Amino acid sequence: MIETFRNAWKVPELRRKLLFTFFIIVIYRIGGAVPVPYLDSAALETWFEGSKNSGDFFSYLNVLSGGNFSKATLMALSVGPYINAQIIIQLLTYALPPLERLSKEGMEGRKTLNKITKYTALGIALFQGWAYYRTLMNVDGLQVVQYTGHTFERYFTEVIIILCFVAGASLTIWLGDRINENGIGNGVSMLLFAGIIARGPEAVLGLFELMKTGEARNMILVPIIIVVFILMIGFIIFMNNAERRIPIQYAKRVVGRKQYGGQNTYIPIKIAMSGVLPIIFAMSFMSIPQTLKLFTGEPKAGTFYAGLLHWFEYTHPFYACLYFVLIIAFNYFYVSMSYNPIEIANNLRQNNGGVPGIRPGKPTSDYFQKILGKITLVGAVFLGIIAIFPIIFTVITKLNIAMGGTSILIVVSVALETARTMESQMMMRHHSGFLK
Repeated sequence: MIETFRNAWKVPELRRKLLFTFFIIVIYRIGGAVPVPYLDSAALETWFEGSKNSGDFFSYLNVLSGGNFSKATLMALSVGPYINAQIIIQLLTYALPPLERLSKEGMEGRKTLNKITKYTALGIALFQGWAYYRTLMNVDGLQVVQYTGHTFERYFTEVIIILCFVAGASLTIWLGDRINENGIGNGVSMLLFAGIIARGPEAVLGLFELMKTGEARNMILVPIIIVVFILMIGFIIFMNNAERRIPIQYAKRVVGRKQYGGQNTYIPIKIAMSGVLPIIFAMSFMSIPQTLKLFTGEPKAGTFYAGLLHWFEYTHPFYACLYFVLIIAFNYFYVSMSYNPIEIANNLRQNNGGVPGIRPGKPTSDYFQKILGKITLVGAVFLGIIAIFPIIFTVITKLNIAMGGTSILIVVSVALETARTMESQMMMRHHSGFLK
């Protein structure tokens, strides 16, 4: 990857794209330092420090925002609304015929879907901004404002705070589009990558602070954590590049004096084709009970709701088990929605191709379905291990690295995808073509 970046830097066109991407990321990080008015940053820091292990939805949003959410800055919502909107529209594309037709209309259809996604993200940002504001009121995160008996000041404060959050989310989407047009890689993914990477030095300094305490426990655990994270990076890279290659053979056709077809090729099926989406789905579902507590307050001890919240805490074994099962279920759901074995079998038959030893038609689609089921299970278990292992490690060591696995998965996936994009652009640039 370092060699790919070095070679890309030597190409003037790619160097301009890299510098432009870096410039947009700098603007995004500056926006993450702009405070939202009427908010008490000290109270917010205290609240997040005490609730970061609770497993609520805001902890997940804090990861997506690169720490901006816990500081309640202009970029607090960051890429969260747009990612959620993309997931919703992508799933609805397979469920609603009008959206499915748009997805098959080429470039114009994709532009229309992109507009729908942005409007959906705007609606989600409004809701999340309002929910964050209500939560800040419950935890005394707002600065004291002396009201004169009229509700105008209270509503004005609420509108200003919510609009600041929505403006930051809209600016994030706009910056991501600029990277898509003039930079390298997927814009939203690059901003998400930059936000997570920006928290890296803070995490490393936190580990060194633990070692400075001089406790024998910390002196042993910190090197173990570093080794574990390095092994996780290697494991994620291996699984991201892993694929099952199904051999395909095309029949020979003779037209006049020329022979067409007859070549052998393969269809690659990636092991982790769904990426981090199943983890996001499962994390959103698991965070519902703890998030509701932020709106309803602490329940009375001994009630059913109090027991339910206890079961959905990070430290409870039920949380880890259900989280693992949901990741597997959502992975199967996403793959079934985005991968159609019947369509692949029909395309092969129309192009006089087939799997050696398998008859065309339904036997071929059944064969693809069987292979896909095995691969999906392997990919789901891989995602489950990445998501569950840091939680188990956190419970054992009492050190907060519960979100580390998801963050590493996002960072490595975006880095690999960006490296592949640079390699493909360099290959196209150096390809001489058939005229030379």
